Amino acid sequence: MKALSEKQIKEKLKSFESWGYFENAIHASFEFDNFKDAFSVMTRIAFEAERLQHHPDWSNVYNRLQISLSTHDAGGVTEKDFELAKIIDAITS
Repeated sequence: MKALSEKQIKEKLKSFESWGYFENAIHASFEFDNFKDAFSVMTRIAFEAERLQHHPDWSNVYNRLQISLSTHDAGGVTEKDFELAKIIDAITS
C-alpha cells in the first residue's frame, strides 16, 4: 500500500472532524465519562483493528484515549489508516 501525499491526507481529513495530521500520522483524542467506557471503546476498536490487520498506536489515561494511525510498512498515512479512522469514528460517536 502506498503512502498518501500531505495534500491528499489534508483533503481526506475534511471528512474526519476529530482527526488531525502531524508527525507523519493522523491523530485523534477522545474523552469518556470514565475508565470503563474508555476501555470498552478500546476493546471494540481492538477487534476491528485485528480484523483489518492494522493496529493503532494509542494510549489511555483514565477516561482519555489518544490514537495515532500510520502505516509503518508504507512509511506514512495510507487508505488503510482512513479506513480504520472511519471505523473508530463510528464506534466513538
